[in-house]
Amino acid sequence: MSQVSLIDVSKIYPNGIKAVKKCCIGIERGELLVLVGPSGCGKSTLLRMIAGLESISEGKIFIGDQLVNDVPPKDRNIAMVFQNYALYPHMTVYDNMAFALKLRNFPKSEIQARVKEATDILGLGDFLTRKPKELSGGQRQRVAVGRAIVRKPIAFLFDEPLSNLDAKMRVQMRTEINKLHIRLKTTMIYVTHDQTEAMTLGNRIVVMKDGEIQQVATPAVVYRSPRNKFVAEFIGSPPINTFMGTLQKTGIGYTFVSAELRVAVPEEWEKRLTPYANKPLIFGIRPEDIYDKLFISDKNPRNITKAVCEVVEPMGSETFLYMKCGTVGFIARVSGQVQVEPNTDIDMVFDVNRGHFFDAGTEETIV
Repeated sequence: MSQVSLIDVSKIYPNGIKAVKKCCIGIERGELLVLVGPSGCGKSTLLRMIAGLESISEGKIFIGDQLVNDVPPKDRNIAMVFQNYALYPHMTVYDNMAFALKLRNFPKSEIQARVKEATDILGLGDFLTRKPKELSGGQRQRVAVGRAIVRKPIAFLFDEPLSNLDAKMRVQMRTEINKLHIRLKTTMIYVTHDQTEAMTLGNRIVVMKDGEIQQVATPAVVYRSPRNKFVAEFIGSPPINTFMGTLQKTGIGYTFVSAELRVAVPEEWEKRLTPYANKPLIFGIRPEDIYDKLFISDKNPRNITKAVCEVVEPMGSETFLYMKCGTVGFIARVSGQVQVEPNTDIDMVFDVNRGHFFDAGTEETIV
């Protein structure tokens, strides 16, 4: 059995709102699983149900082989790290980290040993006598993580722990959490709305929308093989370009047409796409799969589109080009060495083999 198992778990509030709908997930021992999705998708509610802070309306939650639906939070052997640190302001760093162990009447020597181990891992040895107001945001968050580590739980639950930090500190703390997971080899469930955090931290990602799980897979699979249009658009920055159009049969195969944009459908996809001929269809392609013709030697002339560069966003090692082909707009992600001026006409090559087609009605992925 998985370390943590959710079987048809739902949360329905008294007013009838379904925050979580029939979620089934198995989190393996030692895995770092990330729950990601927009605000209000149910990811924090799901985490709080695992922790026992929210009651379950339907379904079952197992931690190990124990059914914990009616087990109080303190008896679930899990530790939770919150967004707002939740440190005791009148206590020192040492006392904050030791507090839970003191409540459980651990021997003093055991408490000291556990706190020392946690502070060594997190680099907090010089701050043990300080109080939270004397620490930076990143240091406070490390104390909150340390307070969880000393308990040696069966699983760590993180509820958007980096949201209150600045951009540089978020990157640093993300690395710290990754190192912590590698070192402790403990099961971790991490909630975030930031897809960059999800991609860089998770062994697997659970993408949620409106209380429902959209896809569960490794970061690479979610990025390159999204289950539907929502997943494709949510994961990736800049987001995937999507075009509404129709599939038209020509003398040399199928062509997807969206206003002035035309791209050839790969021959190996034709069998799956034939039922959609002359019907509405959505084509999606990521910005990095659209190239400047000058830098591509092997290109299909049917996939070359002349477009106007409206805006150039230099990002250092790469550049984002906001393009317009007639009434159709899209973003291309090119090398930072590519020099482009706004209002310039450019022949852009679409690598259709790396794109996706979605059903216009269900928005499920066809290819």
